[in-house]
Order: sequence, then C-alpha cells, then structure tokens
Amino acid sequence: MSARPAVSPDPLSLKDHARTLALAEGFDAFGIAEPDMVGPAGERLRAWIAEERYGDMGWMAETVDRRVHARAMWPAALKVVMLGLNYGPDQDPRAILAQRSHGAISVYAQGEDYHDLIKAKLKRVARGLLAAARAGDVKVFVDTAPLMEKPLAMAAGLGWQGKHTNLVSRARGSWLFLGAIATTLDLPADDPSGDHCGGCRACLEACPTAAFPAPYQLDARRCISYLTIEHKGPIPRELRPLMGNRIYGCDDCLAACPWNKFAVLGQEAKLAARDDNRAPALAELAALDDAGFRARFAKSPIKRTGRARFLRNVLIALGNSADPAQAEPARALLADPEPLVRGAAVWALSRLLDAKAFALLAGTHAPGEADPEVAAEWAANPGPLA
Repeated sequence: MSARPAVSPDPLSLKDHARTLALAEGFDAFGIAEPDMVGPAGERLRAWIAEERYGDMGWMAETVDRRVHARAMWPAALKVVMLGLNYGPDQDPRAILAQRSHGAISVYAQGEDYHDLIKAKLKRVARGLLAAARAGDVKVFVDTAPLMEKPLAMAAGLGWQGKHTNLVSRARGSWLFLGAIATTLDLPADDPSGDHCGGCRACLEACPTAAFPAPYQLDARRCISYLTIEHKGPIPRELRPLMGNRIYGCDDCLAACPWNKFAVLGQEAKLAARDDNRAPALAELAALDDAGFRARFAKSPIKRTGRARFLRNVLIALGNSADPAQAEPARALLADPEPLVRGAAVWALSRLLDAKAFALLAGTHAPGEADPEVAAEWAANPGPLA
C-alpha cells in the first residue's frame, strides 16, 4: 500500500472504526500499542539467544535487534494494532494422548492454515482503516516478520505472556491467534495488561520434556512443538520416549492453564478441526508418499514441515505405542529414500520388536546402510526399550 502522510483529524473515531472492522472480520480481541513497548520481554529474548536455546531457528539470533526494537523494521510506524482470533477447541486436546496408535496434532493445526486466513482478514481491516483515514500507510503481519507479537499484544491489553511464554487472555484463556497491523496513523494506545499468573505453575509442570528451566523461560531444544515442527534433524534419543504420540506440536502447557475455564469454542469455521486430523491412525500416516502427504495436508500448516520430518514424528509415535502390531508400517519405511525417515524407522522397530527379531533385521539392513546417521541408529539401538 502506498505511503501517504499520516493525517487523522479524529484519531479516537478512527480507532473505534478499526475495532468495528476487526469485529466484523471475526476477531475477538483488539488493542493498540506503541511499536517499542515490548518491556522486559526484550531482555529475556537477548538472554535466550545468548544461551542458544533457539536450536535450529538461527533467524531468531540474526533478527534479535529488530525484534527488540520494532521501529527498526519500519521507522515510520507510530502504532501497532494487535488483533486476536479465538480458536478454542471443543474438547480437551490432551484426551488423544491415551490413544497410542493414533497421532496427536496440535489444536491450531487441525483446521486450515491460520496464516493465510488471518492475513486476508488483516488486509481487509487495514484497507478499511486507510479508506476512513484518507491518509497513512499500513503493513500486516502474521508470524512473517521479526515482530514480538506476544509482548505487543500484552502492551495492547489483549492479555499477558504467561509462564509458558504464550499469551493468556482473561476472556479467552490460551487459545488466541495473533495478527498485527503496523501503521503510520497515530491512533490512541491502550493500557497494557498485567500479569495474572500469580503463584501458579500448572503450565510448567505439565510439560512432558521439562522444557521450562524457569518461569517465563523456554528451552526450545526440549520443546515438543519445536522438535516436531522446526527441528530439521533426528530428534535427540533421550527425548523421543517423552513425546508419546504427539506428531505435530504440543498443547499440554496451554491446556493446563486454569484461565481456560473462561475459554469458549472458536467460531471461525475454517479453523475448526477436520475430522481426519482429530485422531489420525499412525499406520495410515506412515504410508503417505510425497504426493499423498501434499494432498492430505494441502491447506494445513503441517505441509510446511515436509513429509520427511512429519514421518520422523509419526515413527517416533509408533515406537512409543507399545503395540507390536505397529511394527509393520515402520518396517516398510526402512527402505525410504529419506535418511531421516529410515533412522526413525530403526528406532521405532527397536522399541516394537523383540530382541531376536530386531537382531535379524539389523543383520539384513545395517550392513548396507550408507548414511552415517542411520548406521548410528542401528548401532545405538540394540533392542526393545533400549
């Protein structure tokens, strides 16, 4: 959108108009913040980077200065309109964890990709705001820029960053997608939210992999959401048994928050869980070839991970199923063209086969394995529950 001078004869009316536009688009939370109002989150981010808790996400270190100082990204921006869209689930997302032969997909990824949906909504709100102002400029963001959305949402009064580092809303609990509209219009800012976690540690204690070294601190290298989505290589062996059947993301810390007693069901139909994503059979997912994977997850954020990483996750879940009948889907992937998949198949079979059957399999496959990481999996997994 072309830049024009920010001239607003009535900023308060423009703000009210923007709120009306946002509600019409289905957003559930609205607030305005100064671009640099990230508070102590900026220093926590710098400490997090210094301790290298970002894992494979090297871009976090590369963009830290722009994240901490949002105006460095767009110096002309005077305000950021923060918007939240509720995606509250219709059931406890942890219930699936007991169905060990089925995969647990994070609530946010059970429907269509929120990035595309929310970006379109933000653009319509932004266009309506500029039309009313007859001046100014805007940029819209949905996880697409080095912008600290959660601290800005707290500054805009949408909620606060809980001890699990995610946003918590007194009205919606843990289930809010965030979007941002940066603008050169000088709209009135809202009062920031306070922190209402108190002495509660429910989210910290719910984490299966102990990914929180302290309140408000996350070690991504131990987080199941990071491991199943962003991490590119083999998942550390000591963490695999702790993942259970979580194959894409993890909702445990979010679902444990007591503020979810105020959460309501999300109303955006495109974000509602697809039936085939609620509890997909692991064996069926393991059979997906590349074309099948792309077709199955065409409109889902899961497609961003790619087949190899996704099947790595599925195979770890198969290995954790404690069901020997799940060995056959894993066995079929020993010849997969992707080393990441073959290595995960070795680990799954080491958990599902008895010692004799696994030794026979190793005698057939291990000597011919050319990839050093897959060969290391054969060497490191001598038998069941090793």
